[in-house]
Formats: sequence, structure tokens, C-alpha cells
Amino acid sequence: MNNENTTAIALSANDALTMSSREIAELTGKRHDNVLRDIRTYLQGGILITEETPYIDPQNGQTYYEFRLNKRDALLVVSGYDAPLRAKIIDRWMELEQQVRDPANMLMAHLNDNTFLRSTLLTYTEKVMVLQDQVAELSPKAEALDRIATADGSLCVTDGAKNLQVRPKDLFTYLRSNGWTYRRIGTDHDLAYQSKLTQGLLEHKVTTVYRSDGTEKITTQVRITPKGMTVLAKVFPPIAA
Repeated sequence: MNNENTTAIALSANDALTMSSREIAELTGKRHDNVLRDIRTYLQGGILITEETPYIDPQNGQTYYEFRLNKRDALLVVSGYDAPLRAKIIDRWMELEQQVRDPANMLMAHLNDNTFLRSTLLTYTEKVMVLQDQVAELSPKAEALDRIATADGSLCVTDGAKNLQVRPKDLFTYLRSNGWTYRRIGTDHDLAYQSKLTQGLLEHKVTTVYRSDGTEKITTQVRITPKGMTVLAKVFPPIAA
């Protein structure tokens, strides 16, 4: 007989107490495959409605299947067994129902149920993995926001590069190669694509430039908005210290 605890303490989504086919086999002294055969016979006749559920045998690590039955179905399956065997199932159900009524006994039964503990651990492990993925996804966004938190208004590309901790040449190259800016033939300054202006990532600002001879030149300068800096900070992650 399998020494693993096969207790039937299990509550379904609708809080219905169930008994495993393995426990029926253990209590009645029958082989589990024979109990499975009996259950499948009732299933084929449409008398039972249940599904097989997997479990892992701790002795060999293999995955097998069992049925978990409510009281009505469990008693139906053993209705063809002799009276002493049926009595064992009925007595067990009375014990289980008492445990459900007594929270302390119910807790102890759960702690002794390897199947329940494995299922609970798996559920919480999956939740932790989901939360870790969410944190990993949000971390770059948080870092990006931290890096532009002090930005006041828009920045020229050179100042934007300093803020992003990249070379101005690299930022200029990225903007020109990825549909942010372009340069008209015969001009010496970049212009923003209309799509980036519309999205609020870039803006144009008229700037006065003073030449070395003291004369002035009015030019249109592309500037990166705080929103644009947020997007670029994700493209250029911070350099590890």
C-alpha cells in the first residue's frame, strides 16, 4: 500500500468536499487501477460527471492521474462493494465533514495533505513569477522617469544626450536614423518630422546664434520634450556603474 498521505481533504471552487480515488483504494484495500476502472464505468454511463486530475508520485517522481469525487459520487462508486468496505468510506466521510466543521482540524488536515500543499505552492509560485515579470517590465520605465525628473522644459539634442549619458553624436545618429529628425539639402540644422511634433516628442524653437564675428543668425532648433526624453531613456538604458 502506498505510504503517501492520500487524504481527501480538498475543497473545490464551490467549497465542495471531495475524496480522491486513491483514498478510496487505500480505505477499501483495492488496487487504484481497479477503482479507476469502476469510476470510468460510471462516467461512460453518464452517471458521474468528473475529470481526472494529475498528481506526482513522490517515490518515483512520475505523474499519474486520479479522480476527486464528491460525497454522492464516492458513495455511488462503492455501492457495489461489500458492507464492511462501504462502512469504511461512510466513516471516513463523517470524519472529513467533522474536520470541515472544526477549523483547527481542517487546518491540520490541509497541512498533512501533500497534494494540497503542492497545489498551493504551485499557485503562489506562479503568482510570484507574474509579479516578478511585472516588476522587471516596470523597472526600465521607472529608471527612465528618474533620469528626466529634473528636466525643465525641452532640451537641445546636445543637452538631451548629456542627460541620457550618451555621446551627442550617438543621439543625433539615432534621431536621424529612426524617423525623428532630418536635414534638408543646403541647410546645416536638423528639423523634426511632423509625426514626432504631433506626438509631442519634439518641438521647434527659434534660436538666435551669435557668430564669431559678432553677427547674429536666426535658426530653427530641434528640441526634445520631457515626453520625448522619457521615450529615449528607454532606448538608451543607463550605463552600469
